[in-house]
Amino acid sequence: MAYSELVKDYERIRDYMRQFYVYGFKSRDEYDAKSARSYDNERRRVESWLGDYMSFHQNPNGKSVFLSLDSRAILHNPLYKSFKAKSFTDKDITLHFYILDILADGQEKTSKEIVERIVSDYLSKFPDEHPFDESTVRKKLKEYETLGLLVSEKRGREVWYRCIEEKVDLNCWLDAIAFYSEADPVGVIGSYLLDKFEVQPNYFGFKHHYILHAIDSQVLCELLSAIRNHRVTELSVKGLRSGNIRECTVYPLKIYASTQTGRQYLLCYAYQVRHLVFIRVDTIRKVVPGNVEKKHEVYAGYFNKFRDHLWGVSVGSGYSMDHIEMTIRVDEGEGHIPQRLEREKRNGRVEQIDENTYLFSADVYDAAEMLPWLRTFIGRIIKLECSNQSVVDTFYADLDAMIRMYGGDDDAVQ
Repeated sequence: MAYSELVKDYERIRDYMRQFYVYGFKSRDEYDAKSARSYDNERRRVESWLGDYMSFHQNPNGKSVFLSLDSRAILHNPLYKSFKAKSFTDKDITLHFYILDILADGQEKTSKEIVERIVSDYLSKFPDEHPFDESTVRKKLKEYETLGLLVSEKRGREVWYRCIEEKVDLNCWLDAIAFYSEADPVGVIGSYLLDKFEVQPNYFGFKHHYILHAIDSQVLCELLSAIRNHRVTELSVKGLRSGNIRECTVYPLKIYASTQTGRQYLLCYAYQVRHLVFIRVDTIRKVVPGNVEKKHEVYAGYFNKFRDHLWGVSVGSGYSMDHIEMTIRVDEGEGHIPQRLEREKRNGRVEQIDENTYLFSADVYDAAEMLPWLRTFIGRIIKLECSNQSVVDTFYADLDAMIRMYGGDDDAVQ
């Protein structure tokens, strides 16, 4: 098959970009999912979109290619380009312009009238062109109605179509669209809107810019649609270690995104295990929405109770609860510390013991998730207690390891 820069199956290029160009840990010889020719074709496609950001390093196993960029320096997520390379047939592109041109006058027309206009206004000028049958045109009209390009109205046995009038002045929203395109989990939508402008804003920069989520945008949009419409959903999930694909039936409830890594998780009710579980969005290969869940309010109630004791996205072992307490010292003039506790406590509680002492407590499913946050209070912690003793032991073991690494006061620079 001849090489083409356009992509028909985005899932294949999504997996390829993640393994090779983001993580960069595999060489060509180590990639056995496809043939060498497929590897070369996919590599050339990605290079055509992201050539300015590609680097490689040589190792005993061969050459590993990867993306190399400073997320603080880029103004527009380059991974969005992969969505704008979708393949299409000659009929697709021909019908696209024919239909929109015929309906551009704002008048309603039936599919039969549109077919007649295609023949009389366009195909008659090209004797070698084959006419489109009405069923093909009707399918394309329904597709465009689903996409929001057209609106239909049924009158008797006929369905009338017209273009949707654009009443929004995008120029008034340019700054908002530019920010949205880089800050939102489905910012690719904003990127498409920005393509309508000849000059795009170049004044938004981000210190922590998690661009990798862009290649999960299609999956994320499908999950958000299922959540909004209360749909039972079939998922195809690829195991992180085994690489095997498993099918599961879930009721999706919420999307969580890490502020530290940008990684996204789906919180859902899994019917097979009868529990609320988290699934990493980047492991989901296929989303198939099903029927409306009649008991969606019941599962929403489960979620409301569940999140009251959720710190991050871990539920520990057996969904048991950990009680944790941290007592800290706040010196004079450090009013920002209790303010920070109140701001970052999530589902925890903050209590002032005396003028210089505060107590933070929480009941969570997995207190070990709190360790990175607890470490930010080192130097102020008077006492740390947890019903799961391993959390306290890990905290102080890490502290001892850090002291050994840096030598403690005896080796400190005076």
